[in-house]
Amino acid sequence: MSSHEETHHTHVIPEDKEKTKKIWRVAGILGFVTIIEFIFAFTMPRGILLVAIFLGLTVVKAFYIVAEFMHLKHEQKTLIWSIIGPIVLIVWLVIALMVEGSAIFSLRY
Repeated sequence: MSSHEETHHTHVIPEDKEKTKKIWRVAGILGFVTIIEFIFAFTMPRGILLVAIFLGLTVVKAFYIVAEFMHLKHEQKTLIWSIIGPIVLIVWLVIALMVEGSAIFSLRY
């Protein structure tokens, strides 16, 4: 071996079985919620109840994604509330705009 050749040694870190189990658990929960969404999508009539169910299940999925994969589950409570607060206000704004828009549309036509 000449002095210009480099040798590369790879050190394999043993896998953390708890982290792997946690990822599979979260993936299972997300998969289960998605299956429930599909069941509702193909068995329930379209309407406000179906939309409400989808919104609720979407919030559950978003919680697990943000909490586990973005690691916000173990953060300070003030950081969590600074994220949740504006989201709640935006959802409220969208609902208020939809209700007002519907009322204006029904008065106009």
